[in-house]
Amino acid sequence: MKQEVDVSKLTFEQLKKVRAYLKKMIEVGGSDLHIKANAVIRARINGNIVQFSGGILSKEDALTFAKELLKGRFGEFVEQKELDLVYPYDENNRFRVNIFFQMDGVSAVFRVIPVKIPSFDQLHLPDIIKTFTQKERGLVLVTGVTGSGKSTTLAALINEINVTKKKHIITIEDPIEFVHKDRGCIINQRSVGQDTKSFGNALRAALREDPDIILVGEMRDKETINLALHAADTGHLVFSTLHTIDAKETINRIIAQFPTDEQNRVRLSVAGVIQGVISQRLVPTIDGGRRAAMEILVRTPRIEKLIMENRDYEIRDAIEAGKEHYHSQSFDQSILDLYNDGIISKEQAMKNATSASDLELKISGLTSGKVGENSSGKAPEIAEDDADIFDLK
Repeated sequence: MKQEVDVSKLTFEQLKKVRAYLKKMIEVGGSDLHIKANAVIRARINGNIVQFSGGILSKEDALTFAKELLKGRFGEFVEQKELDLVYPYDENNRFRVNIFFQMDGVSAVFRVIPVKIPSFDQLHLPDIIKTFTQKERGLVLVTGVTGSGKSTTLAALINEINVTKKKHIITIEDPIEFVHKDRGCIINQRSVGQDTKSFGNALRAALREDPDIILVGEMRDKETINLALHAADTGHLVFSTLHTIDAKETINRIIAQFPTDEQNRVRLSVAGVIQGVISQRLVPTIDGGRRAAMEILVRTPRIEKLIMENRDYEIRDAIEAGKEHYHSQSFDQSILDLYNDGIISKEQAMKNATSASDLELKISGLTSGKVGENSSGKAPEIAEDDADIFDLK
């Protein structure tokens, strides 16, 4: 039986205190506020956790805060033990909230959701990413660890389509973060739990709702992945996210979700529909901010062949070799560009590189270090699979 809350007996004093900390975090440009029973309140600012409160939030006050925040959903929280929601602070600030039980009581994390969707220029996104919005069908994935800016990049992609095309876009999210208004496109945004029971249910229904573009907030399980691949294969452009660190791991993670006897089928399906993989890492900048270093896989005949033939270990080399002609790039190429442009320090470049030793050689001048060149300092040869694109055979 669900626990009900008598809202009339709540004073909302604890929620008012948390709102004061949210206000402070907004003012200093933080990204996350951490509430924890029997602990001080902390925030993440420019990637670092800092203490915000002087006093400790008691276990009882943390539970009261949960009741004040959730009100009628408190019973659901007690039953599920964790809950996702969006908290509107005011007209200009919204937060994605995950509230959960832990050994000392209740904890919650508030993540800032910008109300205004940043542009490609504001996010410093490479031009090649914009071309993914011009595809008519296929699968585009944005990957990275939690807090790497995946949702923001996806929002920029959807916004670009919204202002440049006349399409029907369906988003399936848990919860809805960025709110898109109809411009050139019709946009139907559905929240899992509120507007649909699951990603799978919403995806199945979406195929009957005349969509051109489908955004799946996260490919969490085999069912969602299978449906997303099917949608991409039947003439839809599908965007989604995965918690993976790079393109190679992304391909492996998708295929590993399936039983061994199905993996070859799935591998062929992925090879046939993948249009791009954007993997992100937020790197602290010299001026105190953060900038996304990005690995960008672009679909090419060679990439398709590598995926089909289970040669995923060659994907990073193919990405690097395609920088000049396809504008793909590995993390280390992206990080080297950021360092050469004076945006990040050498320390941060080394810390965030995939191969710090290779990057050190390029920075030290022992190789030319020019993007698109290999360790010998020569431009990489174009693979035979791609040569016909440039009439080089």
